[in-house]
Amino acid sequence: MMLYQRFAAAVARHGDRTAIEVDGAAVSYRQLAELAENLAARIHRESAVVPARIGLPAERNLLAYAGYLAIQRLGKSVVPVNPAFPESRTRYMLTASGTGLVLTGSPSAPPHVDGIPVPPLIDDPEAEAYLLFTSGSTGTPKGVPIRQGNVSAFLDAVKDRYGLAPGDRCSQSFDLTFDLSVFDLFAVWSSGATLVVPSRNDLLRPVRFIADNALTHWFSVPSVISKAQASGRLTANSMPSLRHSLFAGEPLTWPQARAWKAAAPGSTLANLYGPTELTIACCDYALPADPADWRDTPNGVVPIGLPYPGLEHAVLDESGQPASEGELCMRGPQRFDGYLDPQANHGRFHPAVASDPAVPRDHWYRTGDRVNTREGLLNFLGRDDQQVKVSGYRVELGEVEAALRALDGVADAVVVAVDDEAGALGLHAVCLAPGSDPVRLRAELVGRLPGYMVPRRVLTVDQLPSNSNGKVDRRAVADLVRSGTS
Repeated sequence: MMLYQRFAAAVARHGDRTAIEVDGAAVSYRQLAELAENLAARIHRESAVVPARIGLPAERNLLAYAGYLAIQRLGKSVVPVNPAFPESRTRYMLTASGTGLVLTGSPSAPPHVDGIPVPPLIDDPEAEAYLLFTSGSTGTPKGVPIRQGNVSAFLDAVKDRYGLAPGDRCSQSFDLTFDLSVFDLFAVWSSGATLVVPSRNDLLRPVRFIADNALTHWFSVPSVISKAQASGRLTANSMPSLRHSLFAGEPLTWPQARAWKAAAPGSTLANLYGPTELTIACCDYALPADPADWRDTPNGVVPIGLPYPGLEHAVLDESGQPASEGELCMRGPQRFDGYLDPQANHGRFHPAVASDPAVPRDHWYRTGDRVNTREGLLNFLGRDDQQVKVSGYRVELGEVEAALRALDGVADAVVVAVDDEAGALGLHAVCLAPGSDPVRLRAELVGRLPGYMVPRRVLTVDQLPSNSNGKVDRRAVADLVRSGTS
């Protein structure tokens, strides 16, 4: 079933219920559907040919949510773009994807359009639902097209899994450029629940936002927990309304889970895992209701559990053979068909794929994540490559390094991810740039990279640390960052 068809079914069942609360307004399912249909009609009227991909500014206003639905109503693909990203990056994304139209305008409702019929929506699981760009190791973002059938398989797997029902009040913490936002929108709307949209300032005070809005469901990256702890607001029973809490996008630690459970004792906790290429999430682990039954893991990270029904997984060693510990590989109806640029498929699938425009669907997707199995559950051990998660966003350290090397005076650069005192992962850069001003280097990056990819600090050195083989010693670089010296 197409995303819009799921929403339309909820409108038929729950038309008078509140679908979304945003900017102080409560909008019913029927009202939101009227806005989406009207906007779809306007796009259809003003376009000689409605393009296959339509850009959507990822903002927290009514037009963005109605626009997402309008694009789905037309059977087209959403390409979310963050207005805060550097213009050059956005331009690249729109050009590479062939996006033929970008929605713009006031956050207020679009004007009513009469007498402009919108073609019937045909149920096509092969149609592209959205296209997201993730950080690329070559210095260029990678486009990840996701089909309607991929999303449908995910929503079918989770529809009864997290207690969503009419009357529930659910968070929308994720930026629309982040695929976890698709859960926020369509898992919630498929159930007849209400999506409650926090402002940017609300996101800085999640505990207060949850309590003030009597949320029943919260979904975010785990680092939100550490930040709330550091602020002193995550106190015992401070979120009594919560019944279900979901975390994804980066490893969830046991201390984080215990702190959240103490603040929301009536809530279940679930740890979700999944790269964008496997459509939103592909594994989960529901923690036992009683923390006394929680069993710690050697690395202090909550297990990622087991795959959703219909998905297969394999743990493979470097030669591609089954192993007790190795790279997690997966396949099934949630697996995407390959990157926007087929060259990016190389090395990402088992068996080997060169530059096929579409990867055979029985091939395994290589996640690049190392796991093992302990007591029947998958445990996340870390990355095989240099990809990290910062505030839930995937970042290839190589992309940030490439941006630094493009700056005047920088001969080489190493970027490392280091935990701060609150346990949140942050990027730091060490540049081989004698005589350069590190403040200037960081300032120049702000205009080239999204905020979450800009290192917190840049150090300049006359020589990068190296090991006995002459290779850059990343561990020594991280120690240099921690010492704060150059």
